[in-house]
Amino acid sequence: MKPNPKLSRPVRRALLVVHVTASASWLGLTLGLLALGITAAVTGSAVTVEASARAMKLFADWLLLPVAFLTLASGLVLSLGTPWGLARYRWVYTKFWLTLATTAATAFVLRPAVNSAVAAGGPLPETHEVLMGPSVSLSAYTFMTVISVLKPWGLTRRGRRLRASARRAPESV
Repeated sequence: MKPNPKLSRPVRRALLVVHVTASASWLGLTLGLLALGITAAVTGSAVTVEASARAMKLFADWLLLPVAFLTLASGLVLSLGTPWGLARYRWVYTKFWLTLATTAATAFVLRPAVNSAVAAGGPLPETHEVLMGPSVSLSAYTFMTVISVLKPWGLTRRGRRLRASARRAPESV
């Protein structure tokens, strides 16, 4: 018996393209938010601050969460439908929990910070919040990209158990 169902090659490839595209979009949107936040924080122009804050709100309200959820969902389906599994390899498990945490932070910290900055109308009231969210997120996404490429750390305890039981199974038949 297989430990998890396998996706067909065309489905796996399509999901991988969706996942990589959504992940890259999330990283790019976050970089854009950081650039807008820095621009708003260092400019002396009230017009530039307002334009930056409104652009950040547009990104945060209409793009970030759909891209975050698409990244989370496609990654979850890929992990469950391929031999990588969700909890077999430490790098996959780490990516899952970081993606879940950054999605929650986007919904409950970053968006409210951007919305309060726009509602304030003048200079950014909480510049550190508007800059900290994208900075932390960008670091997390970069880290997840690195571990996706390098695939460090090996199997989890569960992964080692599954591998050992798979090796013993043919002998007992």
